[in-house]
Amino acid sequence: MEKYLYFGVLLFAISYPLAQSFEHRIRYATKLGALFPGMVLTALFFIVWDVWFTRIGVWEFNPRYILGSYIFNLPIEEWLFFFIIPFACVFIYEVLIYFFPKDYFKPLGKPFVFVLIPVLLLLGILNLDKWYTSVNFIIGALTLLIHYLIFKDQYLGRFIFAYLIHLIPLMLCNGILTGGLTEEPVVIYNNAENLGIRIWTVPIEDTIYSMTLFLMNISFFEKFRSQKTIANLESLKSNEESPSTY
Repeated sequence: MEKYLYFGVLLFAISYPLAQSFEHRIRYATKLGALFPGMVLTALFFIVWDVWFTRIGVWEFNPRYILGSYIFNLPIEEWLFFFIIPFACVFIYEVLIYFFPKDYFKPLGKPFVFVLIPVLLLLGILNLDKWYTSVNFIIGALTLLIHYLIFKDQYLGRFIFAYLIHLIPLMLCNGILTGGLTEEPVVIYNNAENLGIRIWTVPIEDTIYSMTLFLMNISFFEKFRSQKTIANLESLKSNEESPSTY
């Protein structure tokens, strides 16, 4: 049964969001048309990154805990990761919007960007000898910058709230994958390529990696959702202006 561990973690991560997708208040299933295009685009970016890092030895996957099916040297579970985890993260984002209509974290949006971007860039540049730290932090800073240039702080408060909440399941799931409950880790990190700072068994870099994955999905999701809303309004307006025929 060991070989099902990674797959089991993914099933655990998606089980509740999937079961609640048709819940009448959140109605998450009705938003999948805006979610999936961004998930695919984001997954393509991260899969290329993942293939590269696996090839150069930044991390590897323990065959003891995976099913054994590979695509471009990545286990099938790793491919599923980039769809299942964003699905669950955006679910958290939507649930918080419903239950907390007021954007309490909006005042933190600009400080979050103006502080974190230079910090991440500085740490990335100072650690160019560590692939995971440098690439991860620089990409995280650029993702934040691009998001802010496009959306300003419109969604940042909502994102920060959801991001902080998502750190709880992140630590649980990543803790299992990095050996917190097993003899050996599922994902084996080359510590020469990171800072060596861990929360439980999770590299500190994973918190930024997850932030980038989450924010990129939110950016696409909100962009596609707004486009869909505009298209629906224009269609409604067009129908109202069209003369009735009998």
